[in-house]
Amino acid sequence: MKPKVAVILGPTATGKSHCGIELAKRLNGEIISGDSMLVYKKMNIGTAKPTVEELASVPHHLIDILPPEAEFSVVDFKALAEPLIADINNRGKLPIIVGGTGFYIKALLENYEFNTVEECSELRQELEEFAKSSGNAALHAKLRQIDPAAAERLHSNDVRRVIRAIEAAEGGEKITHQKAGKWPYDAVVFGLRMERDVLYARINDRVDKMLADGLVEETKALLDGGLAADALSMRSIGYRQMTWYLQGAMARDAAVDKLKQSTRNFAKRQFTWYRQMPYIKWFDLDQRPDYEKIIDDMQQMLVEKFKLR
Repeated sequence: MKPKVAVILGPTATGKSHCGIELAKRLNGEIISGDSMLVYKKMNIGTAKPTVEELASVPHHLIDILPPEAEFSVVDFKALAEPLIADINNRGKLPIIVGGTGFYIKALLENYEFNTVEECSELRQELEEFAKSSGNAALHAKLRQIDPAAAERLHSNDVRRVIRAIEAAEGGEKITHQKAGKWPYDAVVFGLRMERDVLYARINDRVDKMLADGLVEETKALLDGGLAADALSMRSIGYRQMTWYLQGAMARDAAVDKLKQSTRNFAKRQFTWYRQMPYIKWFDLDQRPDYEKIIDDMQQMLVEKFKLR
């Protein structure tokens, strides 16, 4: 019998964490974060990490497990999530994956296998120089020519991973994926979505709340603590724009506008992945979502699917 797993995904600011926690309370579940940024300690505001009270209300996994200077990839996520799902099932509980990183969840559910390649320092140096002289967009365009799938997955400003993907493609291998066969899990995948104008308004409100809660101060503390501005975690949305402001590269208002725009663009990219996941059971939210009704419906579907009590 395949291990059971429930998933709640969707673009940023749609209320996934709230639904996941309430569902876990009702169904004796445990949360596995499917978000690439919640793994980092000391990065709370910019990642919209659940509060201390929320984290204490039900067991959570893959949150606050790495220092901010560490790197974390889909390969790491899959390697950590697989034994967690098995363990939670073995203890008679329901694992509920909550997160917006569609590639991570798709790779886990569909059991992707990843190739690895040795780095070529000479090519890497050449590509780094190219990015400095021609810009990140030109480097990203180079990747798009030789590996369109990797280019779709990676943001142009994620220079380190773009270079790594070009290295892999030039070496005759791709850091993409292969479907390994049948799904390893008996899964139900829920999605939360809303009209674009409503979602964008929620995103703007969330950014304003992050700033009020101390996003600038949190970013400054990370930099003052010795975290490099080009660390993988600091290149993420929120910290990147606040770093530009703190280092004098951009005025505060311009950095905030850029943060909101980047978050909206990120939501678009999330839907790119979700379109490749036709098995998602979508819940359409309006301006005032009835989360109680949504959670009731999710609960009923899971009880019927998994014969839960």
